[in-house]
Amino acid sequence: MTTAAGLQTVVTVPARFRGPEGAANGGWIAGTVSEALHGARHDSAVEVTLHAPTPLEAELELRQLANTATLTQGETLLVEAITVAEQLDAPAFVPFNDAAHAERGFAGLRGHAFPGCFTCGMRDPGDGLRIFPGPVEGKDLVAAGWRVPMTVTDQDGVVPDAVVWAALDCATGWAHFAPGEFALLGRLTARVHRRVYPGGIYSVVARATGREGRKLFGESAVYEVDGTLVAAAKATWIVPA
Repeated sequence: MTTAAGLQTVVTVPARFRGPEGAANGGWIAGTVSEALHGARHDSAVEVTLHAPTPLEAELELRQLANTATLTQGETLLVEAITVAEQLDAPAFVPFNDAAHAERGFAGLRGHAFPGCFTCGMRDPGDGLRIFPGPVEGKDLVAAGWRVPMTVTDQDGVVPDAVVWAALDCATGWAHFAPGEFALLGRLTARVHRRVYPGGIYSVVARATGREGRKLFGESAVYEVDGTLVAAAKATWIVPA
């Protein structure tokens, strides 16, 4: 509906799209709020700040006004998205076979704080994305081969941007984490350049770019098999005190 405050809709996050237990996957909810700004347009990057965990299966208010979108529950601001004029650096391309080989070193196989995560958790094939970034031999990168499930499309058979944002999300954390370590996504800035297709195969690549106190920084990208850039992102994670 349209209100004096702009466009407002009521949304809920299905439990399928969880990250930590009881809360939405950070990348997925960031992409969902981003889509409220851009729809299918990909002409600029969007910066999304996660102010609080987004609860599952609850009625939330999604509002869009000019170049800003917010997700709230009552008076609590959960997520805020703004359009930004920023060129995002992408980690170097890793061929799909090399990215898939790197999965053997995925730290989450030896200790995973959120094994039910939609993106990087040990979910059944077709249920989660099963993106398991491991170290790439000879490079300061982690990578995974992403086999896009047929079950992540919308009613029109299109893979939503929210799923692409989810793919960009967790890899930036695993660029830092040892087995059992974790942090919570605080901010994700991303731009999707091209569509992702169900049943397709892609490389997800990430690198750590620094640390400042409890903040961890990383960059990620999704590539087609020929090295064409599909999407790029930069992330800030917060290590719990």
